[in-house]
Amino acid sequence: MGKSRLRVAFAGTPEFALPALEALLESHMVVGVLTQPDRPSGRGRRLSASPVKTLAEAHHLPLLQPASLREEAARAQLAAWKPEVLVVVAYGLILPPAVLELPRQGCLNIHASLLPRWRGAAPVQRAILAGDAVTGVTIMQMDEGLDTGPMLLAREIDIGAHTTGGSLHAALAALGAAALLEALEGLAAGTLKAQPQPHEGVTYAAKIDKSEARIDWGRDAASIERQVRAFDPWPIAETTLGGERLRIHSASNMSIKGVKSEQHGAIVSIQDGIMLVQCGEGLLGVLRVQKPGGRVLAVSEFAHNLDLAGRRLG
Repeated sequence: MGKSRLRVAFAGTPEFALPALEALLESHMVVGVLTQPDRPSGRGRRLSASPVKTLAEAHHLPLLQPASLREEAARAQLAAWKPEVLVVVAYGLILPPAVLELPRQGCLNIHASLLPRWRGAAPVQRAILAGDAVTGVTIMQMDEGLDTGPMLLAREIDIGAHTTGGSLHAALAALGAAALLEALEGLAAGTLKAQPQPHEGVTYAAKIDKSEARIDWGRDAASIERQVRAFDPWPIAETTLGGERLRIHSASNMSIKGVKSEQHGAIVSIQDGIMLVQCGEGLLGVLRVQKPGGRVLAVSEFAHNLDLAGRRLG
């Protein structure tokens, strides 16, 4: 027997949701797509379609963009699609009880962490910031809580020494798409049963605020290095040099004996294209930087003809 093809409605908005929608298009019957309304973006603040809308239109899928799913008209249209399951991936709108109860197989969510750790809006960045060695994706049945629903399956992935927010985001999107197909197959066959989340180990991944990008040089070098990686490609870790903002795109936690300053944020030296900056504990080796309106530069190019040693960041 072949695999069961389910009638699937999909709700998602950003690029993270694309691998899941693409996987569903290959394996199931996507009966309609929900995505957020077009938003102003760019310098011209022109209305811009979400990545999910662009993909849905390319495949000529029925599309809804309600401002809220509490609107009766939106719920009626969703019901008219007759989905057996609603898959939700980074949609960004709350699903009221009437929507959660609509599909026969319920509403499934791909969450980018190993629940119950990092429930909430920014699990990818929070895992890197915290120094977690492992994260993953969880496929869960949605309920009315914030990422509190019972789990169908979870898949792990390592967080390496060079993992950035962007690279982990992409890896989890691909992992989540594969896990979703596995979960749908188990649901259709009746071989997969949801398990309640454990009560222990619950943490919350609050939405990233741009103010968190500012580097506090009084912290230890290891945590600042994680901050640089977690906030690449957004919002990008930043400091100031001579009163001007300086973004730090790449850095390493350095261990060099005999090199030290009493001032946090002091540029100790430029060695082999690396700007060594004194932290509360240890040295951060800054590799790539960007001034406002400029391009991203290797420190060797940025520091050319500049006497930076002895100056202070922040």
